Amino acid sequence: MLGGDTQRGKAQAGRSTPIASMSGMPELPEVETVARGLARLLEGAVVARIEPLRADLRQPIPAALSTATGAVRAVRRRAKYLLIELPGGAILCHLGMTGSWRLAPAGDERGHDHCLVHLADGRRLAYRDPRRFGLLDWIPAGAAHPALAGLGPEPLDEAAFTPGYLAAACRGRRSAIKALIMDQAQVVGVGNIYAQEALFRAGIRPGRAAGRVPRARLEVLVAEIRAVLTAAIAAGGSTISDFRQAGGEHGWFQQQHLVYGRGGQPCAGCGSRLASGVIAGRGTTWCARCQR
Repeated sequence: MLGGDTQRGKAQAGRSTPIASMSGMPELPEVETVARGLARLLEGAVVARIEPLRADLRQPIPAALSTATGAVRAVRRRAKYLLIELPGGAILCHLGMTGSWRLAPAGDERGHDHCLVHLADGRRLAYRDPRRFGLLDWIPAGAAHPALAGLGPEPLDEAAFTPGYLAAACRGRRSAIKALIMDQAQVVGVGNIYAQEALFRAGIRPGRAAGRVPRARLEVLVAEIRAVLTAAIAAGGSTISDFRQAGGEHGWFQQQHLVYGRGGQPCAGCGSRLASGVIAGRGTTWCARCQR
């Protein structure tokens, strides 16, 4: 990964270093991997200026972004958004389907580069997004952003995302349990891949009505969501199409997928053929024997 150390990144300023690249919407582990890579890269860095190279992506790039400067205070993830915190506010970024960040020394200009972040030490970050489904915005200090409004708790937050919280969210719900855990207003960042994997590990059929899942099973589901996401982050995410992690490497969690993308193949638990269908608007695979 890029974070062999930041100093090495500075020493190699004469060569391009990818931070993240993906095709297909990234999920929480992929975005968390990118955030951690950027955090290592930007530790101790000072933004000298930001240079948008076009007026918009999926939304206009605000003029205020060009005036954002100062020492990077933190890089973090909220849901599937990246936040680069500066003294006057935060850069908000969503990678969309094809967004990527890379170290781009002078001479490394590429098609679909849409924004440059110039650092005081002479390094330069480039945001590239061929399909322009990504988002770059500026949040002034103390302000709220509509993209972050109404979001549920982080699934890795053990104090907020608890069995009691999930049981209350499920109470009386007729919608599928898979739909509920993918609802960003209930819990953030549990996308299609990891919802399927966690539900399989918890023994819950993804189409079961959320309100009919027993409390004991919901306790298992909370633990499995956390375990699956933690394992995926440790593996650098899943390589779906051309996702790369912080140093350009592949994510390897796809090698641990037990159901996602395995419709018709034998179940890892019982050997029966895995079923497939559409649940919560997305292709879904499950075991009719192991999941109830």
